Amino acid sequence: MKIVLSALVLLLSASLRAQDHVDYVTGPFASPREVTETCLGCHEEIGTDILQTRHWNWMGSETEAGEGDSPVFGKRNLINNFCIAVSSNWPRCTSCHIGYGWKDASFDRTDPANIDCLVCHASAGEYTKSPAGAGMPAEGVDLLAAAQSVGKPTRKNCGVCHFDGGGGSGVKHGDLDDSMYAPSRELDVHMGGMDMQCIDCHTSEKHVIAGASHGSMAMNENHITCLNCHDTEVHSKALLNRHTATVACETCHIPAFAREQPTKTWWDWSAAGQDRKEEKNALGKEAYSKMKGAFRWEKNVVPAYRWHNGGAEYYRQGEEIDPSKPVLLNVLRGSIKDPDSRIAPFKIMRGMQPYDEGNRYLVVPHLFGPDGYWKTFDWVSAARIGMESAGLQFSGKVGFVETHMSWPINHMVAPKEQALSCTSCHGKKGERRLDWKLLGYGKDPITRGTRFKQKLTKK
Repeated sequence: MKIVLSALVLLLSASLRAQDHVDYVTGPFASPREVTETCLGCHEEIGTDILQTRHWNWMGSETEAGEGDSPVFGKRNLINNFCIAVSSNWPRCTSCHIGYGWKDASFDRTDPANIDCLVCHASAGEYTKSPAGAGMPAEGVDLLAAAQSVGKPTRKNCGVCHFDGGGGSGVKHGDLDDSMYAPSRELDVHMGGMDMQCIDCHTSEKHVIAGASHGSMAMNENHITCLNCHDTEVHSKALLNRHTATVACETCHIPAFAREQPTKTWWDWSAAGQDRKEEKNALGKEAYSKMKGAFRWEKNVVPAYRWHNGGAEYYRQGEEIDPSKPVLLNVLRGSIKDPDSRIAPFKIMRGMQPYDEGNRYLVVPHLFGPDGYWKTFDWVSAARIGMESAGLQFSGKVGFVETHMSWPINHMVAPKEQALSCTSCHGKKGERRLDWKLLGYGKDPITRGTRFKQKLTKK
């Protein structure tokens, strides 16, 4: 029943997608903020709603990390192992913010006139943002034509930021890249086979978009899963249905990610700044850049499989590290003992990034701008400026440490005929995709029964 209802919803949403605003928006517009003011003239309450969202604030909710300590996490204050951090790099990072003019820490997030309605609602091809313009439109954009073209967001609206996160197609998300604009059914059975749009799953209420971001993963909230549309007993075989209590749907139905375009899996910042030739690898992707260092890319990647209950704990800026071992930028919540945890697929991003040798915590580097690392190639100067922006002390000594970060794999769902078979995980002669000891089993559970039967799980 869920699947039938979902199909009806999709047909209805498709019929409502195109909305002609030629008769409602006349312009002319001297600035993008004038477009927003025109939009808010009819949709005033939406401006108020957006100011409360994660999409706007780049922050999640409070997370309890101990008595009297409830930090708030989000893109604004987290560290990753791509371009590392937002602070002091605003104009470049915020080119994908749903606002205008976030060029420094003084940006007014309380003013609805700063909201960029067009980036999500203008028809594709009518509107683009400047790559380093703090969220402002690209030069030459016809604001009136873009405003008159608005409708419900499509994959192209979402993809300009989410498919190209980290600086290019597929860099961050191994399951989201430019091939997803018009995917085949074999690449993604939902977007290709059924022409579903992002908003068909990532629904919204008061512009709060469903789907776990880094901030919401810290709170273990705002999740959407396959089970939002599919029943737990969707298979014809009872044995497969029993797997849903322990195995996430994505584990079997996304046998590999980065299937058409490669994804970045290693980023070594310690190699940056060298006067050596720019290099490309056999996949045609950048292998070395003086600005950013050395990279590894992979295609048709078999995911890493981990227990997950939807939540994660994140490295906090200023948190002391042990540089003798890899720093985990996020630690997935979940275990074999947790009945709400399932074995799920992940991309593990690895790299080398700067840390403060004196204070033993990760550096927030200033990369972008005339005095940023990408111009000066001076790590000490970049660290000093970035750490001051982040409100952290800097010892004056920069080293490099390996870091790991886990990224969920949820897209590129293959057709059912391409799903994993029993021998992909079980049996001595199978693929042996799953590391049973790592997952907490003594051996392949096919020989001993489920975690519930073995009483490995707390009920």
